[in-house]
Amino acid sequence: MTRRLAEVAKKVGVSEATVSRVLNGKPGVSEATREAVLTALDVLGYERPTQLRGDRARLVGLVLPELQNPIFPAFAEVVGGALAQQGFTSLLCTRTVGGVSEADYVDLLLQQQVSGVVFAGGFYAQADAPHAHYELIQERRLPTVLVNAAVDHLGFPQVSSDDVVAAEMAIGHLRALGHQKIGMVLGPRDHIPSRRKLDAFMASPEGDLELVEHTMFSLEGGHAAATRLVKHGVTGIVCASDILALGAIRAVRRAGLSVPEDVSVIGYDDSAMMNCTDPPLTTVRQPIDAMGRAAVDMLVALIERAAVPADELLFEPELVVRASTARLKTAPVPAASAS
Repeated sequence: MTRRLAEVAKKVGVSEATVSRVLNGKPGVSEATREAVLTALDVLGYERPTQLRGDRARLVGLVLPELQNPIFPAFAEVVGGALAQQGFTSLLCTRTVGGVSEADYVDLLLQQQVSGVVFAGGFYAQADAPHAHYELIQERRLPTVLVNAAVDHLGFPQVSSDDVVAAEMAIGHLRALGHQKIGMVLGPRDHIPSRRKLDAFMASPEGDLELVEHTMFSLEGGHAAATRLVKHGVTGIVCASDILALGAIRAVRRAGLSVPEDVSVIGYDDSAMMNCTDPPLTTVRQPIDAMGRAAVDMLVALIERAAVPADELLFEPELVVRASTARLKTAPVPAASAS
């Protein structure tokens, strides 16, 4: 105990008596000093006194980029349910444009003394995005699991859908239908899952960098990117999300063509209602149930101080064939208004 007091006091820059007052729940210590002492305990690897843990072992942050894309609410439902089964409550944190950032949420979750965090679709997947808040999490030794591919240097456990296999499935499906001029609509250039899909595309016989478009993950982004691909005369388009694929279908129609008669379109995720679109969307399904439960299992193991390698656990996606893809009949000729 004496050694612990000395180490914590040195780390924070306060007296051992002040540390002792914090550990024993005594008054007369500012909230800032109290938080600094508790943080130092975490950083140095000491267990907090039972009376100071509060609800720390019952709250888990779930940080998502948005809720408009239906894949994220579906994932939140899986993770929230799995956490509840193990006695945890999830705190949903959704980034907003011009509002609360991912880094802001990390600060908030640390203040709330959460037991751990699950990130899905975060800045960890973008090489050029800010990553300082992940380094803060590592410094505080807060159990954290990432969903889908991340930049290499962060060092957190990950559960991912295999992006290379997903791209190979989609390209192979179009190839089997007779398509040779295939385009891809991907996320931003620094987006790691998109880079993996691009690598798979370029390794295929159909790979052509001129037929690759990078855009934001939105309906409008998919529309703009697919418009450019249609002008190149592609007969098949592989998209990095279902939302991008719906934008691509709209672009094909605005060009005076039909899906799938002229251009086949494939999405990625198999998010809600994709079997009810016009036409129902062929897509590559992420196994979010298995991935979500695995993420929770890994996080709980970390919370319980079990050894969890900072590796990536890859899950096999599944090709779901619907009506937005068909055998190639004739090369499409864009309407004059699209030229």
